[in-house]
Amino acid sequence: MNETADVVVIGGGIVGCATAYNLARLGAGKVVLLERGYLASGATGRCGAGMRMQWGTETNCLLSRESTRMLEQLPELLDVDIDIELKQGGYLLLAYTEKMAAQFKKNLLLQNSLGIPSRWVTPAEAKEIVPHLNTAGLLGATFCAKDGHCNPFKATAAYAKAAQRHGVEIRTDSEVTGIEAECCRITGVKTRWGTISTPRVVVAAGGYSKQLGRMVGVELPIYPERHEILVTEPVEPMQDSMVMSFHHNLYCQQSPHGSFIMGIGHPDEPESFNTESSWQFLGEMARRIVKILPPLAGLNVVRQWAGLYDMSPDRQPILGPAGDVEGFHVAAGFSGHGFMIAPITGQIVAEQLLGLKTALPVELLDAGRFARGDLFVEPSVV
Repeated sequence: MNETADVVVIGGGIVGCATAYNLARLGAGKVVLLERGYLASGATGRCGAGMRMQWGTETNCLLSRESTRMLEQLPELLDVDIDIELKQGGYLLLAYTEKMAAQFKKNLLLQNSLGIPSRWVTPAEAKEIVPHLNTAGLLGATFCAKDGHCNPFKATAAYAKAAQRHGVEIRTDSEVTGIEAECCRITGVKTRWGTISTPRVVVAAGGYSKQLGRMVGVELPIYPERHEILVTEPVEPMQDSMVMSFHHNLYCQQSPHGSFIMGIGHPDEPESFNTESSWQFLGEMARRIVKILPPLAGLNVVRQWAGLYDMSPDRQPILGPAGDVEGFHVAAGFSGHGFMIAPITGQIVAEQLLGLKTALPVELLDAGRFARGDLFVEPSVV
């Protein structure tokens, strides 16, 4: 089957669906979204689905601030009848070293200057927020009550439904086998179902974006990093806030259904696309979490899995045109925070592709910054 499209979006996670929706909304013409599995089957469906505005760079603070505002009203914004199960119980970021406390306080100045209502809390105040928190060794924490989490599958479904209403064709089970270019211009996308002739492609495929770039000779500095997550049996509500510790490399939240969701990363593992979870993870996760939240020791684990962060060298996303191939655009390299900034990212990437003024300045996130040496590392990634 051979056909044509004005834009092809590769990747059916929340970033891809949000981008496709905004492209169609802004008049990009015929938009086709390709997903090799089912919607949200990659990083989106495997993430903790947190949303926080507590970051250490202005760009990430702005992106997350605007996305939070959009997520707060997403069903109304998209005109869909899907409850994304938004819960804003705040994020409690724990500081265990003087260096970490100093960085957090520096972050607070930036956040507050941008209208983000985060604040420093003492160990005693942290325990008021999370009563079962073990404060031994804790120097303090930062807290923002507007942070929270939602259901990643339902948020993605909301964008997909809105995109389809605007005419986007969404095709699952459609793995991209090739991207075609002639004279340094995108000309088409190949799947096992046939070729789609198109002058523009948006790659929003997470850790797999590097492989897609190589199909047209574009080298993207993106690599996968495995993170494992588990879910416990549901219990009565006892923790409104997400607890995050960079010192212990973990996060833990209680969902609206009562289950606890927690995870850790493996930054020292060799680069791979391994998404298997392990018995070793169960033991290590348990050891770490009971030090911070002792009452969780008695909970039963009902499920565990692994997912991939799409890491970039400075832990910041790559947004916009990439390489010397006209029509090749990227939205990847989010380094673990793609879900929480997806709403505004989808709008910005669509605006970039259509030559419109972007909702926020994102020139610093261009693909060329790595060759120029203009990296600015985000210090707040777990």
